[in-house]
Amino acid sequence: MIKVENLHKHFGGFRAVDGASLEIEKGSITGLIGPNGAGKTTLFNVVAGVLQPTSGRVTMEGEDITGLPPHELFHKGLLRTFQIAHEFGSMSCRENLMMVPGGQAGERLWDTWFGRKRIAEEERALRAKADEVLEFLTIEHLADHKAGQVSGGQKKLLELGRTMMVDARIVFLDEVGAGVNRTLLRTIGDAILRLNRERGYTFVVIEHDMDFIERICDPVICMAEGKVLAEGTLAEIKANEQVIEAYLGTGSKHKKPAKADA
Repeated sequence: MIKVENLHKHFGGFRAVDGASLEIEKGSITGLIGPNGAGKTTLFNVVAGVLQPTSGRVTMEGEDITGLPPHELFHKGLLRTFQIAHEFGSMSCRENLMMVPGGQAGERLWDTWFGRKRIAEEERALRAKADEVLEFLTIEHLADHKAGQVSGGQKKLLELGRTMMVDARIVFLDEVGAGVNRTLLRTIGDAILRLNRERGYTFVVIEHDMDFIERICDPVICMAEGKVLAEGTLAEIKANEQVIEAYLGTGSKHKKPAKADA
């Protein structure tokens, strides 16, 4: 579904992404792991149009989407979330979801004067869909709570809910478990699995919690120093000497040779 070819993103002399190439299969939940500074979030930002690449190519189902802005990718069904949730804090959770779909009648000045009936019908439909999404995510009890006052994990669920308001096709989740307690993280994992299995969503997930990655992701891609280091199941990744070296600096080449028998 997504193909990244020899992607580079440089900030002056620093190569945050340095020739990364990878493929995301349609219908998969792909984990993206690596030590801090590996270039994972920068890669997300380039693919999702937040940053322009220095060089390289990104395609979505064969269409070149390199450098397209986020709003154009949004309409193609490619969305991303951020490490820190971006909610409208003074609005309710339901209203946050209702804000997502573009091209609403109430956004046009003419309709606010002469299309009030159409606006009211559209808002009823959006409210019903928002309530359905909140129920799916098991946070329907927060519908009328201000989004800025719910917990960090509930905000992450709300961000996932935003993707459901427009029936996203591929979602890039950046550290969805950061600052989230274990119970809510399991709820988030359940929602991702259901969206993948029941609605065909494709996911790419950056996460440092290996238990979470192991539970929901296959395959797993490991990055280090801006490059793709390894790809496979989590078990294969954990056994890879280059990955061990990147994370711990203790691959087999650092092991002391065994002493010879006397």
